[in-house]
Order: sequence, then C-alpha cells, then structure tokens
Amino acid sequence: MPEREEISPGVAVRAVDRWRNGVSSHEEDLIAEEIPIAMVYNGATFAVMMASPHDLDDFALGFSLTERLINDASQLLQLETHALLEGIELAIQVADNAPGAHLDKERERLLPGRSGCGICGTRDLENAVRHDGAVGNGPTVSRDALELALRELKARQPMNLATGAVHAAAWADASGRILHVREDVGRHNALDKLIGAIHRASVDVDSGFALVTSRASYEMVTKAASAGITMLAAISAPTALAVELARSAGITLIGFARPGSHNVYTHPGRLLSAASD
Repeated sequence: MPEREEISPGVAVRAVDRWRNGVSSHEEDLIAEEIPIAMVYNGATFAVMMASPHDLDDFALGFSLTERLINDASQLLQLETHALLEGIELAIQVADNAPGAHLDKERERLLPGRSGCGICGTRDLENAVRHDGAVGNGPTVSRDALELALRELKARQPMNLATGAVHAAAWADASGRILHVREDVGRHNALDKLIGAIHRASVDVDSGFALVTSRASYEMVTKAASAGITMLAAISAPTALAVELARSAGITLIGFARPGSHNVYTHPGRLLSAASD
C-alpha cells in the first residue's frame, strides 16, 4: 500500500478482507472512484455522467466537443467546478452562438450516462448513431511506432496500476512516443478527457494517433471522428458498427493491439510495416 500522499487522484482507500491461500487478513485496498458529474451548460443540465473525478477541465472541453455542444474550443468561455453532496457539478459557460447555449428538452439526456455507456439517455436514433464528416489525411505510422506506444502506455496509467479498474486513452506522435494520457472508469470518458487535453495543448491531430485500453465500440470511433483523429488503436475488439463508421469517416481502425500482433480493420495504408517504408 503506497503512502496516502502518493495515492493517485481518482483513487480511494477502502477496507477489505483479503483471502489468500487459506489465510484471511484485514487490509486497506485502493479502489477507483466513480461519482456523478453533472454537465450544466449556461444553467441547463445536459447530462449526468458517471466518471472519475479528475482532469475535469479536459473532460468538460472534450465532452463539449464530442457531443457537439460547441463547434470549437474557443466557444467554451468559462468552467466552474462545484463540489456537492451528491457529486460534482461542472458549470460550463459557452458562447451564445454555440449549440449548447440554448438547450431544450430534445437535447438533454433522459438517463444518467453510466461509466460503461457513452449515449445512455439519448432520445432518438439520429443522436445515438452519428455520422461525422471524413477526417483528414493524417500521418503514416510504422508498426514499430505502434509497438512503442503500447509498451510506453503500460507505465503511464497510475490509476489502473493502483486499482486495476480504469481505462486509459493516450495520444502518441508518429514515432510512437506518448505525449498525453488520460484515465477514467469509463472508456468514453477517458477519450473525452484526452480530446480535451490535446485541444488545450494545441496538438495537431494530423501529427499522431490515439490508443485506448478498451474495445473500439462505435461511440469511440464517433468521438475520434469528431476530433479529427485519423488513427485509433484499441487493445480489445471493435464492433461491426465501429468498423463501418471508421470506414466511412476515413479512420484507420486497429483492434487487438498487443505486443507482437494487431488487426487493421479499415484504411490500412496509414500503417507501414517498417519506419522506412
């Protein structure tokens, strides 16, 4: 057990009775936090997401962009974080010409967005399955660069190393060097946080690729497309709808990305067999 001051944000300490090899012991364990976070735009609640309570500036920006509540980062004018008894409220002020400035009952979520659900409570099929425009050309990336990013990511997940219960989304440059990592109990929240982080850092999305420690479900591809990300590598499997959306958006979708192996489902031309190809 690490010292209390060394515990990562988003991690809580809880008592546990541990049973090992016929012996019981009462100990403290590190557990991932998961709390309700209300996304409030110009005074109107849009959704309540179950998420890890850290990197909330990045979460607010990335969520606003991928949910199309703002058209670009400049439309997010102010963010205030309010700690409440029930959870956290993110009071987000957006420009008057932003889509999220004047929410109505047709835009708000009917149900909370649970940590494993990207669109819980969405009212209609048009909002559930979005078809964003095609992404740009993006970089070409060697398989060696993908392998390097996979190796680097294992050591860049403090919350998961402590708890074994959270996902990560990472941004790597074309050489495979990881520049940004965000973690969350929800895979889609982690990607939203990453998208917010790379926007805040003014990262050129044509300069690298995203890597996620989860399956590549369709909402992950949709979020990547909305951010202009041209290559998305997932450690687990894609869904059929994710493959079709990646194909139509021009995204290179990689699944089962593991040391020494991976599957390329769409637009394989961006992935080279060697750095010199």
